[in-house]
Amino acid sequence: MISASGVSLRYGKKVLFEDVNIKFTQGNCYGVIGANGAGKSTFLKILSGDVDPNSGSVAIDHGKRMAVLKQNHHEYDQETVLNTVMRGHVDLWKIMQEKDAIYMKPDFSEEDGVKASELEAQFAEMDGWNAESDAAALLSGLGIVESDHYKLVAELDGTQKVRVLLAQALFGNPDILILDEPTNDLDIKTIGWLEDFLLDFKNTVIVVSHDRHFLDTVCTHVADIDFGQIKLHTGNYTFWYQSSQLALAQRSAANKKAEEKKKELQEFIARFSANAAKSKQATSRRKLLDKINLEEIQPSSRKYPAIIFTQNRTAGDQILEVKGLGKTLNGEKLFSGIDLMVNRGDKIAVLSDDSIAITTFFKILNGELDADEGEFKFGQTITNAYLPNENSEYFSNKMNLIDWLRQYAEGEADDVFIRGFLGKMLFSGEETLKTVDVLSGGEKVRCMISRMMLNGANLLMLDEPTNHLDLESITAFNNSLKDFPGTVLFTSHDHEFTQTVATRIIELTPNGIIDKLMSFDEYLEFKEGATA
Repeated sequence: MISASGVSLRYGKKVLFEDVNIKFTQGNCYGVIGANGAGKSTFLKILSGDVDPNSGSVAIDHGKRMAVLKQNHHEYDQETVLNTVMRGHVDLWKIMQEKDAIYMKPDFSEEDGVKASELEAQFAEMDGWNAESDAAALLSGLGIVESDHYKLVAELDGTQKVRVLLAQALFGNPDILILDEPTNDLDIKTIGWLEDFLLDFKNTVIVVSHDRHFLDTVCTHVADIDFGQIKLHTGNYTFWYQSSQLALAQRSAANKKAEEKKKELQEFIARFSANAAKSKQATSRRKLLDKINLEEIQPSSRKYPAIIFTQNRTAGDQILEVKGLGKTLNGEKLFSGIDLMVNRGDKIAVLSDDSIAITTFFKILNGELDADEGEFKFGQTITNAYLPNENSEYFSNKMNLIDWLRQYAEGEADDVFIRGFLGKMLFSGEETLKTVDVLSGGEKVRCMISRMMLNGANLLMLDEPTNHLDLESITAFNNSLKDFPGTVLFTSHDHEFTQTVATRIIELTPNGIIDKLMSFDEYLEFKEGATA
């Protein structure tokens, strides 16, 4: 068990936490959630000892080992990949180094033999003889091929380094596992592997993630940072979100009788419990719902952006036709022979084993790159709005937010009109006068979404739209696309986003296109069956 007692943290006048008392117990997985700036990552650093609170303390049961997902991707650059993983178990690694040093002594003495024997006993007790094979299995599960296991970490790319550090945190069955955004840079297959690993993990997990599907799959509890406090709620993220929205609606319905409110909440809990019993988590040793009571269900102070896409003109029957499209980049064929007829109202998730292929495909459709072969044609009624994966070129000047957005408006647009669109994306008051070159990654994406809403397009193209966004913005974006009456082509690593928006899946390959009228989960089952 790990617990925080009376923990408070302030930065100047800003209070992140005030007198927080919370316990995390064995066998449970806790998803730490909160609005941007609420202090999720900071709280994990307090638990791990990397940040000292202004007051209060953190206690860990005696003899328990903690592992933390490291954020410094260069810390182990001069170590081999396999050794980096094994270094995650500090005590085991120390014993390994100590006994190896003794065996290498040229003047090996009787005393050295006794010490080596003691170390060997400790090594065996820690299951040291399986350390190398266990580390290799973790690396393989996370997509690091065996030929890379003996390379230096410095030889790997950034995505591979993230996976090695994740394997390091998972190695050696730690009693407490602290993970800050563990799914970053992981593909769907590897995220699924991590979900299965954590479902079978018998100790304590405390995790921060913007991946709702991941949180729903692995979490038994939610630790919500709100109002300067951290409150535990039984259930996963979806239960917390839906229940907090229900509580908010009930608070607004001032005339509703207390008995009616209680009955509505009880019915909601019953429905959720029935669905949870069928979930992936129910097949593991964990019980998602050990107890849920009405007192846990409280409205949240979260603010959700008002993302509303409207069409200035309804599209005709001709949307987009692609014939024989192909592109090779740096001698590598990204895709070829792409034939596609987009229908009105399609919401198409674009997949590929190579994310560069998808970005290139979108850039070609938006006139930023030329195809090597083939052609495409939009219908005469089509207006297109594009959200690129990389947006830095849009924010290289020192315009304030109002002037920046005004340049994308048709005709004359006064400040009140522009502020309205910025306000929908939670930019208000003095914030609208910030210069765009100082915006954070999430703020830039929200500005780009404002630009798209202003456009009133009937065809949206979105390249990784959830990158840099917090859970509140992702949820609002997700809901807006489900309600959008127009046509959408998009790609996203967010499983929940793709599953709930897409009505059609296409996969770009070097040898053509796979095109299926089905949901994302159905497509994953189809692919799994095809490779079985």
